[in-house]
Amino acid sequence: MRRSRTVGAVLCALATAVASAGLVLGSGAGAQAAATAATPLPAHVFAPYFEAYNGDSPAALSAASGAKYLTMALIQTEARGSCTPYWNGESSQPIAQSQFGADFTTMRSRGGDVIPSFGGYAADNGATEIADSCTNVDSIAAAYEKVITTYDVSRLDMDIEDNSLTNSAGIDRRNKAIKKVQDWAAANGRSVQISYTLPTTTSGLADSGLAVLRNAVSNGAKVDVVNLMTFDYYDGAAHNMAMDTQTATSGLHDQLAGLYPGRTSAQLWSMVGIIEMPGIDDYGPAETFTTVDAAPVYNWAVSKGIGTLSFWALQRDNGGCPGTGGSDTCSGIAQDTWYFSHTFAPFTGGGTPATDDFSVAVAPGSATVAPGGSTTATVNTAVTSGSARTVALTASGAPAGVTATLSPASVTAGGTSKLTVGASASTAPGTYAITVKGAAGTLTHSATFTLTVSGPGGGTGALVNGDFESGSLGPWSCESGGAVVSTPVHGGSHALAAAATSSQTGECTQKLTLSPNTRYTLSGWVQGNYGYLGVRGDATASTWGSSSGWAKETVAVTTGSTGSVTVYLHGWYAQGTVYGDDISVTS
Repeated sequence: MRRSRTVGAVLCALATAVASAGLVLGSGAGAQAAATAATPLPAHVFAPYFEAYNGDSPAALSAASGAKYLTMALIQTEARGSCTPYWNGESSQPIAQSQFGADFTTMRSRGGDVIPSFGGYAADNGATEIADSCTNVDSIAAAYEKVITTYDVSRLDMDIEDNSLTNSAGIDRRNKAIKKVQDWAAANGRSVQISYTLPTTTSGLADSGLAVLRNAVSNGAKVDVVNLMTFDYYDGAAHNMAMDTQTATSGLHDQLAGLYPGRTSAQLWSMVGIIEMPGIDDYGPAETFTTVDAAPVYNWAVSKGIGTLSFWALQRDNGGCPGTGGSDTCSGIAQDTWYFSHTFAPFTGGGTPATDDFSVAVAPGSATVAPGGSTTATVNTAVTSGSARTVALTASGAPAGVTATLSPASVTAGGTSKLTVGASASTAPGTYAITVKGAAGTLTHSATFTLTVSGPGGGTGALVNGDFESGSLGPWSCESGGAVVSTPVHGGSHALAAAATSSQTGECTQKLTLSPNTRYTLSGWVQGNYGYLGVRGDATASTWGSSSGWAKETVAVTTGSTGSVTVYLHGWYAQGTVYGDDISVTS
C-alpha cells in the first residue's frame, strides 16, 4: 500500500539488510506439493489487509472483527539483490509454518483463509519487491511456490506501486514467474489465483498500472483480480470517496475490456477489486472515507458483481485517534470499533461452484524449423476440478505459409492430442506464436507454442504481421513492455504498442531481406508522441510524428547491395507508449 505505515517496515528492513542466499531452485523445484490443494476462495470475498509487522495475531483479530478472510501484508526480500522472501523483509520472519502457520490453520477451521501479498510501497521504493530485487525468473517463481505450498493458499497478491511501476525489467520478470507458477499449479492439480493491487486515478488505472497488465497478457500470465487502491489520489481535488470508487472501478472495467476482449461484462466486473482506506488517508482530510461512504460502496460492489472488497488495514478499523491521518492503528474519524469490517463482512459469499474444469499445456513449448520443414508437439489436458469434460481443441495465430493441425481435434480432459506445425518453402523467417485453445462449453483455456522459422526464406519485401492481426508479436521483436494490444487500433482488432520509458525508446523491429538496389516505400499508421518509423541496415531512412490520433507516416527506402534491412518503430525517452498498425513495405 502507498502509506506512511511502511516506515516501520523500512526500519526493520534496514536493520536486517544483510546479504542472504537467494532461492536458486527452478520453478517447481523449491517446494513439495502439499498433501491437499488449497480450497479456492469464494467468488465474492471481503479480505481486508492485515499489517503483519506489528505483532498482532491474525486469527485473534479475524475473530474479533468478523473478517474471516485476510490479505496478509507484506512479503519482500531483506535486501536489494536477494531472491529470498520474508515477512516484512525481516530475516527473522521466514516463510515457514513457525510464522503465522498456526493462525492460518485456526482461521481455516472457522471457515476463513488468507491471501499473502508481495510488495507494497516500502518494498517498491527500496527495490526489495522480489521481482525487482531478484533477476532470476525461476527463483522468483520458486519463492511464490514456496509461499503457496508452505501455507497451502489459493491466491497470491502483487502490490505494485511507486518505483515498481516503472521498473520494466521487474514487471516482465514478475509476469514470467507468474506464468511459470500457473503452469506448475495446473500440472499439479492446484487452483492458484493471482491478484494485482495497483494505485488508481478517479477514472481508472494510469498508463503505468495498465502497462503492468499489458505485460501480463503478453507473457500469458493470467490475472484473476485487479485491486484498485481507491485512496491516496494526491491530486489536490475535492473528493466524494464513494463516488470516486464508482468512477475508478467503472474506468477499470472498460480498460479490462480492451485487454480481454473475449470476456463478458459480468466476467470483467468479477475481475475488479476495491481497496478503501477507512477514515483519513495519507494525503489528508480532503480524502476522508467516512462511515457514510461505506454502505454505498458495499451496495455498488454487490450490484456490479465485483470479485474482491478490501480496505487498508484491519488495525485501523477504530476511532481511537480523531483528526489523525494515515495512522497504522486508527482511522482518524469518529466510529465504532470494527464498523467497516461489520459493514463489509456480508460481501463474502457466492461460493465457488464445483465446476468441471480443465487445463491445457503444450510440450515442448517451442521448436525451430527451416522453410519447408515441420515439427510436432504434444497437447496435454488435465482435470483441475470436478469431472472430465470433452475438450474441443483449435490452433490459431499461424501466419501465411504456416499450418497447424491437431489430431485428434477433441479429447476428454486428461487426454492428449498431437500438434503438427509445418512451414512452406516460402515462409518468411521469424518467430511466431501459435495459440492452442481448449473449449468445453463456456470454459476456455489456452497455451502457446512458439515456432521459429530459420534460414533466409520469405519473399522479397515480405514484411510479416504488419497488421498484427495474428494477435502476437512474431516475427517482431520489442524492448521490454512491447506488446500486441486490442486498443487503440487503426484497422482490424490489434495493433502494436512500443513501450517508451525514461530508460528506453521501446523499439520494435523486424528483419527483412529486400531486393538489392531497389526503391521501396515504408508506410504505417502511428499514434503517440515522437513515433519513429524507419529502416536501418542496407538502407537508412526514417520519419516521425506526434499525434493523439492515428496518423499515416511514409518514407522512401532505397536498398544497397545486400537488401538486408531492419524495419523499426519506436517512441522517445519518457514520452509514453507509441502505437503502430497496418505497417507495410511496398516496391
